[in-house]
Amino acid sequence: MHDGQRTRQRRWFDFVAFRRDVRAALVDATAALIVTLVVFVWLHWRIETGSSMTLQVMPMLADADTYWMYWMCEAFGWSGLLWAWITVMLGLIRSSRRLGWLPVSVARIEKWHRTTSLTTIALMFAHAFWLFAEFVRANEDQRGWGGRTWSAFVDTFVPGAYASGTGRVAILIGLLAFYLAIPLGLAFYARRSIGVRTWRVLHASILVVYVLSVWHTLLYGTNVWYDGWFRTTVWLLQLPVAALLLARLLAPARRPGRRGLDLLGRAVGRACAAASIVMVLAVAASGRDGGRTPGVDGAGLSATRTMVWIGLGVFIAAVVVCAYRAHRLTPTRQARAEGEEDDTSPS
Repeated sequence: MHDGQRTRQRRWFDFVAFRRDVRAALVDATAALIVTLVVFVWLHWRIETGSSMTLQVMPMLADADTYWMYWMCEAFGWSGLLWAWITVMLGLIRSSRRLGWLPVSVARIEKWHRTTSLTTIALMFAHAFWLFAEFVRANEDQRGWGGRTWSAFVDTFVPGAYASGTGRVAILIGLLAFYLAIPLGLAFYARRSIGVRTWRVLHASILVVYVLSVWHTLLYGTNVWYDGWFRTTVWLLQLPVAALLLARLLAPARRPGRRGLDLLGRAVGRACAAASIVMVLAVAASGRDGGRTPGVDGAGLSATRTMVWIGLGVFIAAVVVCAYRAHRLTPTRQARAEGEEDDTSPS
C-alpha cells in the first residue's frame, strides 16, 4: 500500500484520538457502572418490597431474582439516560459563548463531552444487551438454543420487529436512538474528512437522539409508572437542557450565518426551545405527560410505528439537505485543512 493511501485511511477516521478518548473514558465508565449497580439494587429492593408500581403493569416480574436480567436492563437504561443528559448539557455549554463563571476551561469541558458521549453509547448498548439476554432466558422452553437466540436478537436489535404491548413503539424508538447515536456521535473523529461544516450539522442533529431517549424512557418505559416526585423530577431535569439550548441559539459561540435559511433555522430553533421550556413547566405542574397513570386503564398508544418511521424519514431528509448545503458552503480543501484542526465547536 502506498504512503498516500495509508495517509488517506488514517485521515478518514482519527483512530488515534478515538483510542485516546476511549482510554480517558474508562474513569467515566467506571462511575457509570457504579451508578448502574446502585440503581439495580434500588430497583431490586422495590420489587422485593412490593413498592414498585411496575408490578401493576407486569405482575409476573414480582420474582426479582428470576428476572434480574430485566432489572439490569432497566438499570443500564436509567444510567444511560443520566449520562445522555450530562453529555448533552456539556455539549450545549461547550458550544455556547464562554461563560466567565465556569471554573473549568473550554478544553476540559470538550474532553468531558467526548468521554461522556462514548460512555453513553456503551450504556445504551448494555441496556439493549441485557434485554436481549432476558429474552433468551424467557424463551428457553419454547425452542432450541439457536432459535431462541435468533428470536431474541430480532426482537431486541431489529427496529420494528418487537410486536407486543408498548414495546411496539418503545423498543423501536430506543433502537432508533441507539443506531443514530453511533454515527452522529462518532462523526467527530471523521470531521477532517467530511468537513467541519458538515460535521457541525451532524453533531447538532444528535439532540434528536436525546429527545428519542427521553421519549423512550418517560412515555413508554414500563419502569416509569410512577406518580409524584420521581416523574416530576425527571421532567424538571429537561428544563436546563431546553434553557441551555435557547441560550445557545441566542448567543452561539461562532458568528451565525446571515442567509435566509440560516435566519429561518435559528428562528425555528428558538421557538422550539422556548416551547420546550413552557411544556416542561406545564408537565411538571400538572403531572400529565402522556405516560402511564396508576389505577387508570391506558388508552391506545399516542404514536404508532408508522408515525415513528415517517418522522425518521423526515429527520434523515432534513439532515441530508442541511449536510449537503453545509458541504456546498465549505471553503476550499486547503482552507478547510488549515482551519479545522482546532475547530471542534458545533455552531
